[in-house]
Amino acid sequence: MIEIFVEQVSERLIYTLDFILKERDVSYKINNDKFLFEKSTNIKFNYSNLDLNNAVQIIPSELLYNEELKDYTIEKNIFNGEDCLSFNGVVDPLASVFYVLSRYEEYVSDREDVHGRFLAKYSLQEKFNWLEKAVCDLWSEAVIEFLSKKSNTKIDFSIGVVKIVPTFDVDNTYAYQWKKGFRKYLSILRDQIKFDKTRIKERKLVLAGELKDPYDTFNYIESISIRGFKVNVFWLLGDYSPYDKNISYSDIRHRELIEKMSTNSIIGLHPSYKSNSFEKIIAEEKNRLEDILQREVTRSRQHFLRFKTKNTYKTLTKLGFKHEFSMGYSDKVGFRSGTARPHFWFDLNKNTVSSLMIHPFVYMDGTLNEHMKLSIEQSKLKHGYILLVDDVLNSGKTMQYALVKILEQPTKAIKTVALVDRTHRRYPIKADFVGISLSTTLKERVEVELSDTNSHAYLL
Repeated sequence: MIEIFVEQVSERLIYTLDFILKERDVSYKINNDKFLFEKSTNIKFNYSNLDLNNAVQIIPSELLYNEELKDYTIEKNIFNGEDCLSFNGVVDPLASVFYVLSRYEEYVSDREDVHGRFLAKYSLQEKFNWLEKAVCDLWSEAVIEFLSKKSNTKIDFSIGVVKIVPTFDVDNTYAYQWKKGFRKYLSILRDQIKFDKTRIKERKLVLAGELKDPYDTFNYIESISIRGFKVNVFWLLGDYSPYDKNISYSDIRHRELIEKMSTNSIIGLHPSYKSNSFEKIIAEEKNRLEDILQREVTRSRQHFLRFKTKNTYKTLTKLGFKHEFSMGYSDKVGFRSGTARPHFWFDLNKNTVSSLMIHPFVYMDGTLNEHMKLSIEQSKLKHGYILLVDDVLNSGKTMQYALVKILEQPTKAIKTVALVDRTHRRYPIKADFVGISLSTTLKERVEVELSDTNSHAYLL
Protein backbone atom coordinates (compact mmCIF):
# COMPACT_ATOMS: atom_id res chain seq x y z
CA MET A 1 0.00 0.00 0.00
CA ILE A 2 1.24 3.45 -0.94
CA GLU A 3 0.00 6.29 1.23
CA ILE A 4 0.05 9.63 -0.54
CA PHE A 5 0.09 12.95 1.28
CA VAL A 6 -1.41 15.92 -0.55
CA GLU A 7 -2.50 19.31 0.66
CA GLN A 8 -5.52 19.26 -1.64
CA VAL A 9 -7.52 16.43 -3.22
CA SER A 10 -8.75 17.05 -6.76
CA GLU A 11 -10.48 15.12 -9.55
CA ARG A 12 -7.42 15.64 -11.72
CA LEU A 13 -5.18 14.10 -9.06
CA ILE A 14 -7.37 11.03 -8.52
CA TYR A 15 -7.68 10.46 -12.28
CA THR A 16 -3.88 10.59 -12.63
CA LEU A 17 -3.16 8.34 -9.64
CA ASP A 18 -5.68 5.78 -10.88
CA PHE A 19 -3.83 5.59 -14.20
CA ILE A 20 -0.35 5.45 -12.66
CA LEU A 21 -1.10 3.07 -9.77
CA LYS A 22 -4.56 1.47 -9.88
CA GLU A 23 -4.21 0.63 -13.58
CA ARG A 24 -1.04 -1.29 -12.65
CA ASP A 25 -2.64 -3.09 -9.67
CA VAL A 26 -0.80 -0.97 -7.09
CA SER A 27 -3.05 -0.06 -4.16
CA TYR A 28 -2.93 3.44 -2.72
CA LYS A 29 -4.78 5.83 -0.48
CA ILE A 30 -4.73 9.60 -0.23
CA ASN A 31 -4.16 11.40 3.06
CA ASN A 32 -4.25 15.13 3.69
CA ASP A 33 -3.76 14.87 7.46
CA LYS A 34 -0.08 15.52 8.15
CA PHE A 35 -0.14 13.99 11.65
CA LEU A 36 -1.79 10.71 10.56
CA PHE A 37 0.43 10.50 7.48
CA GLU A 38 3.66 10.70 9.51
CA LYS A 39 2.41 7.88 11.79
CA SER A 40 1.60 5.60 8.84
CA THR A 41 3.56 2.37 8.33
CA ASN A 42 2.76 2.23 4.61
CA ILE A 43 5.12 3.32 1.84
CA LYS A 44 4.88 7.09 2.19
CA PHE A 45 4.76 9.36 -0.84
CA ASN A 46 4.75 13.10 -0.19
CA TYR A 47 3.26 14.92 -3.18
CA SER A 48 3.36 18.37 -1.66
CA ASN A 49 5.68 21.28 -0.95
CA LEU A 50 5.84 20.42 2.76
CA ASP A 51 8.94 18.81 4.28
CA LEU A 52 7.75 15.56 5.90
CA ASN A 53 9.84 12.95 7.69
CA ASN A 54 10.56 9.54 6.15
CA ALA A 55 8.55 10.17 2.99
CA VAL A 56 9.56 10.05 -0.66
CA GLN A 57 8.86 13.47 -2.10
CA ILE A 58 7.96 14.77 -5.54
CA ILE A 59 7.32 18.52 -5.67
CA PRO A 60 4.02 19.13 -7.49
CA SER A 61 3.32 21.73 -10.12
CA GLU A 62 -0.06 23.45 -9.87
CA LEU A 63 -1.57 21.61 -12.86
CA LEU A 64 -3.36 18.90 -10.89
CA TYR A 65 -4.81 21.40 -8.41
CA ASN A 66 -5.84 24.22 -10.72
CA GLU A 67 -9.39 23.77 -12.01
CA GLU A 68 -8.97 26.39 -14.71
CA LEU A 69 -7.61 25.89 -18.22
CA LYS A 70 -4.46 27.98 -18.54
CA ASP A 71 -1.23 28.00 -20.51
CA TYR A 72 1.99 26.90 -18.84
CA THR A 73 5.60 27.31 -19.80
CA ILE A 74 6.32 23.70 -20.68
CA GLU A 75 9.85 22.41 -21.22
CA LYS A 76 11.56 19.09 -21.69
CA ASN A 77 13.30 17.83 -18.57
CA ILE A 78 14.37 14.60 -16.83
CA PHE A 79 12.76 12.56 -14.03
CA ASN A 80 14.37 9.35 -12.77
CA GLY A 81 16.24 8.86 -16.03
CA GLU A 82 13.19 9.44 -18.26
CA ASP A 83 12.48 12.46 -20.44
CA CYS A 84 9.68 14.34 -18.74
CA LEU A 85 7.84 17.66 -18.68
CA SER A 86 8.31 20.64 -16.42
CA PHE A 87 5.55 23.17 -15.82
CA ASN A 88 6.67 26.71 -15.09
CA GLY A 89 10.04 25.23 -14.11
CA VAL A 90 8.71 22.41 -11.87
CA VAL A 91 9.53 18.86 -13.06
CA ASP A 92 6.38 16.86 -12.36
CA PRO A 93 5.84 13.33 -13.79
CA LEU A 94 2.27 13.12 -12.43
CA ALA A 95 1.28 16.36 -14.12
CA SER A 96 3.05 15.13 -17.27
CA VAL A 97 0.82 12.04 -17.34
CA PHE A 98 -2.33 14.11 -16.87
CA TYR A 99 -1.33 16.71 -19.46
CA VAL A 100 -0.89 14.13 -22.24
CA LEU A 101 -3.58 11.63 -21.18
CA SER A 102 -6.30 14.30 -20.93
CA ARG A 103 -5.14 15.95 -24.19
CA TYR A 104 -4.84 19.24 -22.29
CA GLU A 105 -2.95 20.89 -25.13
CA GLU A 106 -5.90 20.37 -27.47
CA TYR A 107 -8.13 22.39 -25.14
CA VAL A 108 -5.79 25.39 -25.06
CA SER A 109 -4.71 25.29 -28.71
CA ASP A 110 -6.67 26.68 -31.65
CA ARG A 111 -4.46 25.04 -34.31
CA GLU A 112 -6.25 22.81 -36.79
CA ASP A 113 -6.04 21.63 -40.40
CA VAL A 114 -8.57 22.25 -43.19
CA HIS A 115 -10.76 19.47 -41.77
CA GLY A 116 -10.77 20.95 -38.27
CA ARG A 117 -8.38 18.33 -36.87
CA PHE A 118 -5.55 18.71 -34.37
CA LEU A 119 -2.62 17.08 -36.17
CA ALA A 120 0.41 15.26 -34.82
CA LYS A 121 2.72 18.00 -36.07
CA TYR A 122 1.07 20.45 -33.66
CA SER A 123 1.65 18.24 -30.62
CA LEU A 124 4.18 18.54 -27.84
CA GLN A 125 5.11 14.87 -28.28
CA GLU A 126 6.12 15.52 -31.88
CA LYS A 127 8.13 18.59 -30.82
CA PHE A 128 10.09 16.53 -28.28
CA ASN A 129 10.32 13.45 -30.52
CA TRP A 130 8.14 11.37 -28.19
CA LEU A 131 5.30 10.58 -30.57
CA GLU A 132 6.19 6.91 -30.99
CA LYS A 133 6.69 6.40 -27.25
CA ALA A 134 3.93 5.47 -24.81
CA VAL A 135 5.10 8.29 -22.56
CA CYS A 136 2.26 8.06 -20.04
CA ASP A 137 3.16 4.43 -19.37
CA LEU A 138 6.88 5.24 -19.22
CA TRP A 139 6.27 8.07 -16.73
CA SER A 140 3.97 5.86 -14.63
CA GLU A 141 6.60 3.15 -14.34
CA ALA A 142 9.28 5.78 -13.63
CA VAL A 143 7.21 7.07 -10.68
CA ILE A 144 6.72 3.57 -9.25
CA GLU A 145 10.41 2.72 -9.68
CA PHE A 146 11.37 6.04 -8.03
CA LEU A 147 9.14 5.32 -5.03
CA SER A 148 10.50 1.79 -4.79
CA LYS A 149 14.12 2.93 -4.91
CA LYS A 150 13.76 5.85 -2.51
CA SER A 151 11.68 3.90 0.03
CA ASN A 152 13.97 0.87 -0.28
CA THR A 153 10.84 -1.27 -0.74
CA LYS A 154 10.07 -3.47 -3.74
CA ILE A 155 6.79 -2.39 -5.34
CA ASP A 156 5.37 -5.01 -7.67
CA PHE A 157 3.20 -3.74 -10.49
CA SER A 158 1.37 -5.26 -13.43
CA ILE A 159 2.26 -4.25 -16.98
CA GLY A 160 -1.12 -5.52 -18.19
CA VAL A 161 -2.08 -7.91 -20.96
CA VAL A 162 -1.63 -6.86 -24.57
CA LYS A 163 -4.70 -7.56 -26.69
CA ILE A 164 -5.11 -7.25 -30.45
CA VAL A 165 -8.41 -5.55 -31.27
CA PRO A 166 -8.93 -5.41 -35.07
CA THR A 167 -11.05 -2.46 -36.21
CA PHE A 168 -12.42 -1.59 -39.65
CA ASP A 169 -14.11 1.53 -41.03
CA VAL A 170 -16.71 1.06 -43.73
CA ASP A 171 -16.73 4.44 -45.47
CA ASN A 172 -17.87 2.99 -48.77
CA THR A 173 -19.36 -0.50 -48.67
CA TYR A 174 -18.67 -1.25 -52.35
CA ALA A 175 -16.71 0.48 -55.08
CA TYR A 176 -19.17 -0.41 -57.86
CA GLN A 177 -21.97 -2.64 -56.59
CA TRP A 178 -25.32 -1.24 -55.48
CA LYS A 179 -24.53 2.24 -56.80
CA LYS A 180 -27.48 3.72 -58.64
CA GLY A 181 -28.98 6.90 -60.02
CA PHE A 182 -26.89 10.00 -60.63
CA ARG A 183 -24.03 8.70 -58.47
CA LYS A 184 -23.55 5.70 -60.71
CA TYR A 185 -23.59 7.71 -63.94
CA LEU A 186 -21.39 10.52 -62.58
CA SER A 187 -18.81 7.96 -61.51
CA ILE A 188 -18.85 6.33 -64.95
CA LEU A 189 -18.56 9.74 -66.62
CA ARG A 190 -15.62 10.68 -64.40
CA ASP A 191 -13.73 7.52 -65.34
CA GLN A 192 -14.38 8.15 -69.02
CA ILE A 193 -13.26 11.79 -68.84
CA LYS A 194 -10.07 10.72 -67.05
CA PHE A 195 -9.78 7.85 -69.52
CA ASP A 196 -9.16 5.54 -66.56
CA LYS A 197 -9.00 2.24 -68.41
CA THR A 198 -8.36 0.23 -65.25
CA ARG A 199 -11.51 1.41 -63.46
CA ILE A 200 -13.65 1.19 -66.60
CA LYS A 201 -12.62 -2.43 -67.15
CA GLU A 202 -12.86 -3.29 -63.45
CA ARG A 203 -16.36 -1.83 -63.18
CA LYS A 204 -17.61 -3.86 -66.16
CA LEU A 205 -16.21 -7.10 -64.76
CA VAL A 206 -17.63 -6.48 -61.27
CA LEU A 207 -21.09 -5.57 -62.53
CA ALA A 208 -21.04 -8.60 -64.84
CA GLY A 209 -20.28 -10.83 -61.86
CA GLU A 210 -16.91 -11.88 -63.26
CA LEU A 211 -14.79 -10.07 -60.64
CA LYS A 212 -15.17 -9.48 -56.92
CA ASP A 213 -15.76 -5.84 -55.94
CA PRO A 214 -12.39 -4.47 -54.67
CA TYR A 215 -14.05 -3.14 -51.49
CA ASP A 216 -15.70 -6.46 -50.68
CA THR A 217 -13.59 -7.59 -47.72
CA PHE A 218 -16.48 -8.73 -45.56
CA ASN A 219 -15.72 -12.47 -45.69
CA TYR A 220 -12.15 -11.68 -44.65
CA ILE A 221 -13.37 -9.55 -41.73
CA GLU A 222 -15.69 -12.36 -40.63
CA SER A 223 -12.83 -14.86 -40.81
CA ILE A 224 -10.87 -12.74 -38.32
CA SER A 225 -13.86 -12.69 -35.96
CA ILE A 226 -14.31 -16.45 -36.25
CA ARG A 227 -10.64 -16.93 -35.26
CA GLY A 228 -11.48 -15.44 -31.86
CA PHE A 229 -10.67 -11.74 -32.23
CA LYS A 230 -13.05 -9.08 -30.92
CA VAL A 231 -13.56 -7.24 -34.21
CA ASN A 232 -15.13 -3.77 -34.31
CA VAL A 233 -16.64 -2.50 -37.57
CA PHE A 234 -17.65 1.15 -37.82
CA TRP A 235 -20.28 1.85 -40.49
CA LEU A 236 -20.94 5.20 -42.17
CA LEU A 237 -24.67 5.83 -42.68
CA GLY A 238 -24.68 9.57 -43.31
CA ASP A 239 -26.46 11.29 -46.16
CA TYR A 240 -24.51 11.76 -49.38
CA SER A 241 -22.04 14.67 -49.35
CA PRO A 242 -18.58 15.45 -50.81
CA TYR A 243 -16.89 13.46 -48.01
CA ASP A 244 -19.69 10.99 -47.23
CA LYS A 245 -20.30 8.69 -50.17
CA ASN A 246 -21.59 5.41 -48.83
CA ILE A 247 -24.57 3.50 -50.20
CA SER A 248 -27.92 4.66 -48.80
CA TYR A 249 -28.84 3.28 -45.38
CA SER A 250 -32.34 2.59 -46.72
CA ASP A 251 -31.09 0.09 -49.35
CA ILE A 252 -32.45 -3.25 -48.14
CA ARG A 253 -29.33 -5.10 -49.36
CA HIS A 254 -27.13 -2.74 -47.40
CA ARG A 255 -29.20 -3.21 -44.25
CA GLU A 256 -29.08 -6.99 -44.60
CA LEU A 257 -25.28 -6.93 -44.99
CA ILE A 258 -24.86 -4.84 -41.84
CA GLU A 259 -27.17 -7.17 -39.93
CA LYS A 260 -25.25 -10.21 -41.21
CA MET A 261 -21.89 -8.70 -40.19
CA SER A 262 -23.21 -8.06 -36.68
CA THR A 263 -23.42 -11.82 -36.10
CA ASN A 264 -19.67 -12.13 -35.52
CA SER A 265 -18.48 -8.52 -35.19
CA ILE A 266 -19.35 -5.55 -32.99
CA ILE A 267 -20.93 -2.89 -35.19
CA GLY A 268 -20.38 0.74 -34.23
CA LEU A 269 -21.19 4.04 -35.88
CA HIS A 270 -18.82 5.89 -38.20
CA PRO A 271 -20.31 9.39 -37.82
CA SER A 272 -20.27 11.25 -41.09
CA TYR A 273 -17.93 14.10 -41.94
CA LYS A 274 -20.65 16.72 -41.68
CA SER A 275 -22.09 15.31 -38.45
CA ASN A 276 -19.12 16.47 -36.38
CA SER A 277 -20.56 19.91 -35.70
CA PHE A 278 -24.19 18.86 -35.37
CA GLU A 279 -25.54 16.77 -32.51
CA LYS A 280 -28.82 16.28 -34.34
CA ILE A 281 -27.10 14.62 -37.32
CA ILE A 282 -25.09 12.22 -35.15
CA ALA A 283 -28.27 11.30 -33.27
CA GLU A 284 -30.09 10.61 -36.55
CA GLU A 285 -27.27 8.41 -37.87
CA LYS A 286 -27.15 6.54 -34.55
CA ASN A 287 -30.90 5.92 -34.80
CA ARG A 288 -30.48 4.57 -38.35
CA LEU A 289 -27.92 2.00 -37.23
CA GLU A 290 -29.96 1.04 -34.17
CA ASP A 291 -33.01 0.54 -36.40
CA ILE A 292 -31.02 -1.87 -38.58
CA LEU A 293 -29.47 -3.79 -35.68
CA GLN A 294 -32.49 -3.55 -33.37
CA ARG A 295 -30.22 -2.80 -30.42
CA GLU A 296 -28.42 0.10 -28.82
CA VAL A 297 -25.25 1.39 -30.50
CA THR A 298 -22.57 2.52 -28.02
CA ARG A 299 -19.35 2.55 -30.09
CA SER A 300 -18.03 5.10 -32.56
CA ARG A 301 -15.06 6.22 -34.61
CA GLN A 302 -15.19 9.55 -36.42
CA HIS A 303 -14.97 9.71 -40.22
CA PHE A 304 -11.66 11.32 -41.32
CA LEU A 305 -10.76 11.14 -37.59
CA ARG A 306 -12.49 14.50 -37.53
CA PHE A 307 -13.12 15.39 -33.92
CA LYS A 308 -12.39 17.98 -31.28
CA THR A 309 -11.67 16.51 -27.87
CA LYS A 310 -13.48 19.22 -25.92
CA ASN A 311 -16.64 19.20 -28.08
CA THR A 312 -17.09 15.89 -29.90
CA TYR A 313 -16.65 13.70 -26.83
CA LYS A 314 -19.18 15.81 -24.93
CA THR A 315 -21.75 15.25 -27.68
CA LEU A 316 -21.08 11.52 -27.90
CA THR A 317 -21.44 11.13 -24.12
CA LYS A 318 -24.74 13.02 -24.17
CA LEU A 319 -26.05 10.70 -26.93
CA GLY A 320 -25.24 7.54 -24.97
CA PHE A 321 -22.00 6.38 -26.57
CA LYS A 322 -19.76 4.44 -24.16
CA HIS A 323 -16.71 3.57 -26.28
CA GLU A 324 -14.79 5.83 -28.68
CA PHE A 325 -12.04 4.72 -31.08
CA SER A 326 -10.79 7.95 -32.72
CA MET A 327 -7.84 8.71 -30.41
CA GLY A 328 -4.99 8.68 -32.90
CA TYR A 329 -3.55 10.84 -35.65
CA SER A 330 -4.37 10.82 -39.33
CA ASP A 331 -1.03 12.29 -40.42
CA LYS A 332 1.55 10.36 -38.37
CA VAL A 333 2.16 7.19 -36.40
CA GLY A 334 2.07 7.82 -32.67
CA PHE A 335 0.50 7.56 -29.22
CA ARG A 336 -1.79 10.60 -29.22
CA SER A 337 -2.77 10.20 -25.56
CA GLY A 338 0.59 8.70 -24.56
CA THR A 339 -0.71 5.17 -24.14
CA ALA A 340 -2.45 2.30 -25.92
CA ARG A 341 -4.45 1.48 -22.77
CA PRO A 342 -8.19 2.21 -22.83
CA HIS A 343 -8.96 5.09 -20.46
CA PHE A 344 -11.91 7.25 -19.56
CA TRP A 345 -12.16 10.69 -21.10
CA PHE A 346 -11.50 13.44 -18.58
CA ASP A 347 -13.76 16.40 -19.29
CA LEU A 348 -11.50 19.38 -18.61
CA ASN A 349 -14.37 21.83 -18.99
CA LYS A 350 -16.12 20.22 -16.02
CA ASN A 351 -12.98 18.83 -14.33
CA THR A 352 -14.51 15.41 -13.96
CA VAL A 353 -14.09 11.89 -15.30
CA SER A 354 -16.72 10.96 -17.88
CA SER A 355 -18.36 7.62 -18.68
CA LEU A 356 -16.84 7.58 -22.20
CA MET A 357 -14.05 5.02 -22.59
CA ILE A 358 -11.34 6.07 -25.04
CA HIS A 359 -9.66 3.28 -27.03
CA PRO A 360 -6.44 4.71 -28.55
CA PHE A 361 -4.74 3.44 -31.68
CA VAL A 362 -1.19 4.08 -32.92
CA TYR A 363 -1.71 4.13 -36.68
CA MET A 364 -4.14 3.32 -39.47
CA ASP A 365 -3.39 1.94 -42.91
CA GLY A 366 -4.44 5.26 -44.45
CA THR A 367 -1.77 7.06 -42.41
CA LEU A 368 0.99 4.89 -43.82
CA ASN A 369 -0.33 4.81 -47.38
CA GLU A 370 -2.00 8.17 -48.04
CA HIS A 371 -0.12 10.52 -45.72
CA MET A 372 3.32 8.93 -45.43
CA LYS A 373 3.28 7.49 -48.98
CA LEU A 374 4.67 4.12 -47.86
CA SER A 375 4.14 0.81 -49.63
CA ILE A 376 3.11 -2.26 -47.64
CA GLU A 377 6.71 -3.50 -47.54
CA GLN A 378 8.06 -0.07 -46.55
CA SER A 379 5.48 0.11 -43.75
CA LYS A 380 6.56 -3.26 -42.40
CA LEU A 381 10.18 -2.14 -42.35
CA LYS A 382 9.60 1.30 -40.87
CA HIS A 383 7.20 0.30 -38.12
CA GLY A 384 8.03 -3.36 -37.62
CA TYR A 385 10.85 -5.25 -35.93
CA ILE A 386 13.02 -7.38 -38.19
CA LEU A 387 14.50 -10.67 -37.02
CA LEU A 388 17.32 -11.68 -39.38
CA VAL A 389 18.21 -15.37 -39.05
CA ASP A 390 21.30 -17.17 -40.37
CA ASP A 391 21.61 -20.93 -40.00
CA VAL A 392 25.41 -20.88 -39.72
CA LEU A 393 27.21 -17.63 -38.92
CA ASN A 394 30.85 -17.95 -39.94
CA SER A 395 32.66 -15.05 -41.59
CA GLY A 396 29.56 -12.84 -41.42
CA LYS A 397 29.55 -12.22 -45.18
CA THR A 398 26.00 -13.49 -45.84
CA MET A 399 24.45 -11.58 -42.96
CA GLN A 400 26.42 -8.44 -43.87
CA TYR A 401 25.02 -8.48 -47.41
CA ALA A 402 21.47 -9.04 -46.09
CA LEU A 403 21.76 -6.15 -43.62
CA VAL A 404 23.02 -3.77 -46.30
CA LYS A 405 19.92 -4.51 -48.38
CA ILE A 406 17.51 -4.19 -45.45
CA LEU A 407 19.04 -0.91 -44.29
CA GLU A 408 18.27 0.71 -47.64
CA GLN A 409 14.85 1.35 -46.07
CA PRO A 410 14.30 2.94 -42.64
CA THR A 411 13.32 0.38 -40.01
CA LYS A 412 12.46 0.52 -36.33
CA ALA A 413 14.81 -2.21 -35.04
CA ILE A 414 16.78 -5.21 -36.28
CA LYS A 415 17.88 -8.23 -34.26
CA THR A 416 20.16 -10.96 -35.59
CA VAL A 417 19.94 -14.68 -34.84
CA ALA A 418 22.49 -17.41 -35.52
CA LEU A 419 21.44 -21.02 -35.07
CA VAL A 420 25.12 -22.00 -35.08
CA ASP A 421 27.92 -19.49 -34.47
CA ARG A 422 31.42 -20.51 -35.63
CA THR A 423 33.02 -17.14 -34.69
CA HIS A 424 35.43 -16.93 -37.68
CA ARG A 425 34.62 -13.27 -38.43
CA ARG A 426 35.86 -11.30 -41.41
CA TYR A 427 32.96 -8.81 -41.27
CA PRO A 428 31.78 -6.65 -38.30
CA ILE A 429 28.73 -8.80 -37.51
CA LYS A 430 27.49 -9.95 -34.12
CA ALA A 431 24.51 -12.20 -33.41
CA ASP A 432 22.09 -10.90 -30.77
CA PHE A 433 20.81 -14.44 -30.17
CA VAL A 434 22.80 -17.66 -30.61
CA GLY A 435 21.53 -21.23 -30.56
CA ILE A 436 24.92 -22.88 -30.11
CA SER A 437 28.55 -21.73 -30.41
CA LEU A 438 31.03 -24.20 -31.88
CA SER A 439 34.82 -24.12 -31.78
CA THR A 440 35.85 -25.19 -35.26
CA THR A 441 38.77 -24.91 -37.63
CA LEU A 442 38.47 -23.09 -40.95
CA LYS A 443 38.73 -26.42 -42.79
CA GLU A 444 35.74 -27.91 -40.97
CA ARG A 445 32.19 -27.48 -42.22
CA VAL A 446 28.85 -27.15 -40.43
CA GLU A 447 25.54 -28.12 -41.97
CA VAL A 448 22.10 -27.40 -40.51
CA GLU A 449 18.98 -29.38 -41.43
CA LEU A 450 15.59 -27.92 -40.46
CA SER A 451 12.21 -29.61 -40.54
CA ASP A 452 8.86 -29.29 -38.77
CA THR A 453 9.61 -32.28 -36.56
CA ASN A 454 13.40 -32.59 -36.21
CA SER A 455 16.30 -30.19 -36.69
CA HIS A 456 19.97 -31.10 -36.63
CA ALA A 457 23.40 -29.45 -36.90
CA TYR A 458 26.34 -31.51 -38.19
CA LEU A 459 30.07 -30.78 -37.85
CA LEU A 460 31.82 -32.25 -40.89
